Amino acid sequence: MIVLVVVGVSLLMCSGIMVALLLPAVQQARAAARRMSSTNNMKQIGLALHNYADTYGSFPPAYLADEDGTPMHSWRVLILPFLEQQMLYSQYDFDEPWDGPNNRLLMSQMPETYNDPTVTSPGEGATSYQALSDANTILSEATNTRIMDITDGTSNTAMVVANTGAMVPWLRPVDTNVDAFVQGIPFENGPVGGTQILMADGSVHFISENTAPQTLHDISTRNGGEALSNY
Repeated sequence: MIVLVVVGVSLLMCSGIMVALLLPAVQQARAAARRMSSTNNMKQIGLALHNYADTYGSFPPAYLADEDGTPMHSWRVLILPFLEQQMLYSQYDFDEPWDGPNNRLLMSQMPETYNDPTVTSPGEGATSYQALSDANTILSEATNTRIMDITDGTSNTAMVVANTGAMVPWLRPVDTNVDAFVQGIPFENGPVGGTQILMADGSVHFISENTAPQTLHDISTRNGGEALSNY
C-alpha cells in the first residue's frame, strides 16, 4: 500500500512537472498562431487597398469629410467591396455620419478581416487595424495618394499599423497619426515586444517596440527621402 501511494505521488509530481514544462510551449504556439492570423488579415487589407487603387487611380483617403472638414466615413468602409463585403457596403449610408441611426446598426457586423486575434476581449466592433494618417502618409488626411507619389518606395513605407494600444470602432474615421506611432502607442497591449505593420508593397512586418523613433517616423511618410536601415 505504501509503495502504491509513493508511486501515485511520484506520477502526480511528474505530471505536474510535464505540464509546467509544456505550458509555455503551448502558449507560445498559440501566440504564434494568433500573430499569423493577424498577418493574414493585414495582407488581405493590403490587397484590398491595392485593388481600390487600381480601380480608382489612387489609394483611399484616411476618411471622407463633410463640408466643414469633420471626418464622416472611414477608409475601412471604402474598401469593403474589395474585401468581398459588397452587401455590407451597400447597407452603409453615406448621407449620414458613421454613427448615424442606420450606420450604427452595422457596428456588430464588422468583417472578420478587421478582427485582430492578438487582442483579447477587444470589444464588439473594435479593431486595431488603423491607417498611419497624416499629411505625408499614404492614407493621407489631405490628398489621394497614387503609387507614383510613394517616392520613398513601397517596401520602405508603411500604410497600416496594428494599434493595439488604442482600439477604435471599425466604422469610426479615426486612425493613428505619425506622432502617436513615434510615441509607441501602437505597441501597448499587443504581442510582446512590438506590433505589426503593413507596408505599401503588401508585405507585413513585425516591428520592435525598441525601434528608434526617427525610424518609426521615416517609415510612416511616403516622400521624406530617408535612407532606411533594417528595422
